[in-house]
Amino acid sequence: MTVLSNQAATTSAGSHTQFSTHQGVHKGHKGLLVNWRYDRSPARLGRGDREDRSICGCPPRFGVAHSWRASYRSPWRGEAQEGYAQLKVALPSSLTSAFVRSRRTGMARVVIGMDPHKRSATIEVINSREKVLTQGRFGTDRGGYAAMLKAGRQYKDRVWAVEGCNGIGRHVAQRLVADGETVLDVPAKLSARARLFDTAQGRKTDPADAHCVAVAALRAGGLRQVTVEDTTVALKLLVDRRDTLGRARTDAVSRLHHLLLELVPGGAKTFLSAPQARALLNTVRPRDIVGRTRRQLASELITEIAVIDKKIKAANVQLTELIASTGSTLQQLNGIGPSGAARLLGDIGDIDRFASRDHFASWNGTAPIDASSGDQHRHRLSRTGNRRINRVLHIMAIVQLRNDTEGRAYYRRKRAAGKTSMEAMRSLKRRLSNVVYQQMITDARRMRTGPGGQAGATLQSSAAGSIPTASTSEKPLPGPAATHSRTPLLTAS
Repeated sequence: MTVLSNQAATTSAGSHTQFSTHQGVHKGHKGLLVNWRYDRSPARLGRGDREDRSICGCPPRFGVAHSWRASYRSPWRGEAQEGYAQLKVALPSSLTSAFVRSRRTGMARVVIGMDPHKRSATIEVINSREKVLTQGRFGTDRGGYAAMLKAGRQYKDRVWAVEGCNGIGRHVAQRLVADGETVLDVPAKLSARARLFDTAQGRKTDPADAHCVAVAALRAGGLRQVTVEDTTVALKLLVDRRDTLGRARTDAVSRLHHLLLELVPGGAKTFLSAPQARALLNTVRPRDIVGRTRRQLASELITEIAVIDKKIKAANVQLTELIASTGSTLQQLNGIGPSGAARLLGDIGDIDRFASRDHFASWNGTAPIDASSGDQHRHRLSRTGNRRINRVLHIMAIVQLRNDTEGRAYYRRKRAAGKTSMEAMRSLKRRLSNVVYQQMITDARRMRTGPGGQAGATLQSSAAGSIPTASTSEKPLPGPAATHSRTPLLTAS
């Protein structure tokens, strides 16, 4: 691709390859059309080159030519003929416009990019022109954090940009927020794209990562501002603990089944509780050393399962109380229990960050991906998205299939229409994604308007239903964000 400015379009053919917009049309030559698109990631220019180009008179707008169209071929291979280049320039993004306004008004915005680690953090401070003001590497202990905060507070109009505030950067970001600093969460994918277009040829070092994080925060729009941790974080911690207990119980039951198969002819039934396993084990009295050892290990596993069951029960009670304090009504939906509701609230957080239910379905992986080619139109399964939320929706679908619900009726209609069992299940999960989205939107509106408010809520759009009636729930990846009307839900049968 070729980097162009608004004044000239340059190719790589040689010294005679410049098309100047101030020159006239060459005789016998038709005009060229250059389609432009703006690159939201950092330009290919090096650090400081943007400022130098602006001083030389080039406006601070750069794009990448992605298509050339000419009605003739030059008779000389390797040379392009001089002519009039018609530039079709796209409108600048909101971030670019904000950047231009800040340069014109002289606002001194400073971004402090940070590449966080467990015991260290590398920062780089840049201004609105991407000029590097300072760099540094600090420890994350008390002394190192105090030195880093002092270095950052030398600049008045500052914004901290931390990579991965929901991951490895959480501990530093929360300390900065507690100290009254403004912190933006820069996704790792965004900083990786910035690194791809940097002049460092993609080398991944801590200073380079800090620079890419700062540039990404300067150019990108709509980044999430980090706030003080609230109830949703506590819910996420508790549901993670609850899931760990569930996995531990499954592992213990699996080992118990293996031992009981050697002790009891035919083994035990699939769904086995601790009291049932204890009663079954009491019927066995082996006399050899191997049998007695197996019985001893099985008895210890039964005791371990009983302890885990008590912890799971206490965790469910705690999750239910905490969910009730948030005002959420997700547990009213068929197939959503305390663990599922806590997972939804903890991982999603603010439901208003999704522009529509289609964006939410794309995020949780229930929206199919368009894989059409030519005359063949088809969609394939999406294996991306938040798999934890996808698992909650899958469990919700299984529960609805086991009971006489509208979800089961919808599944049967899809099967009658010729879909396979897996395709019908995917369609059901896509519909249930709409149900969860609508439920959380209704809860958010009620919390904002207070008791009895429920702006825009009706009986049909309440949480009583389980499946929406619209036929657009199998829509694949959503388009641009837009305002969509809410789909009414069926009332519970």
